[in-house]
Amino acid sequence: MNYWLYLPDHPAQPEGRPLIVMLHGCRQTATQFAQGTRMNLWAEKKGYAVLYPQQLLSHHAHRCWKWYERATQDGGGDVPTIVGIIHQVMTQYPIDRRRVYVAGISAGAGMANILALNHPGLFAAVGLHSGPVFGAGQNTLTAIGVMRHGAGLRADGAAHDILQRQPPFPGMPAILIQGLADTVVRPINQAQLMRQSLLLNRLSGPAKITQKARSSLHDFYVGRKLMLRAVQIEQLEHAWSGGDPALPFNAKGSPDASRMMVEFFGRHRRS
Repeated sequence: MNYWLYLPDHPAQPEGRPLIVMLHGCRQTATQFAQGTRMNLWAEKKGYAVLYPQQLLSHHAHRCWKWYERATQDGGGDVPTIVGIIHQVMTQYPIDRRRVYVAGISAGAGMANILALNHPGLFAAVGLHSGPVFGAGQNTLTAIGVMRHGAGLRADGAAHDILQRQPPFPGMPAILIQGLADTVVRPINQAQLMRQSLLLNRLSGPAKITQKARSSLHDFYVGRKLMLRAVQIEQLEHAWSGGDPALPFNAKGSPDASRMMVEFFGRHRRS
């Protein structure tokens, strides 16, 4: 599996740089994802390294991550390969192992969530943009059903499976970003991802809701610690918010999803 690594110009802190792992969507390359999201600009400002694995065409004709396969959901498939790349990068470069994060869009968000939930000791937080709900689907046909209609009763069951498989599950801070006009991965998926995150982080409501010009934030805290932020963006279709519209699957305008993710990640580190 090929990957690209961005390192900011200024020197690392003594404890090393924080690392964001970014997973592209279907019909994207890693470099297109980097350019479209402009994540490297925020990484340069904040001192982050950014790792971009790229799905092999031999694994999927459209470079989709296979988030819908049960073996992958259980930690198999491409998961060990990506984890191996992360460990290789952490060995070769000064990375702060308490501050490793994973994010993605669409199929990449589905894979990012699988990585985080199967390796909660490795990742300090996860960022999902236009992501499918975790734990449903078996093949490409059923994956389309999940993207359109969610996982039904399977949504809660998948979260309970994680808790049973990994006692005690340490929790996984999450930022979930969803376009309300997305007809590819429909908003029902974000609603069910929120429900799963509430279960996995042992959170209860109500959310603190903040209205913005084009979006609303739904925040859940443990004490003063923000554990879950769900961002709902009006009129946004299946595209990275605040990205470069010259590239597919990116939409101009606020809010800037890359900035929101970097700021959320900055709140969290593994002890």
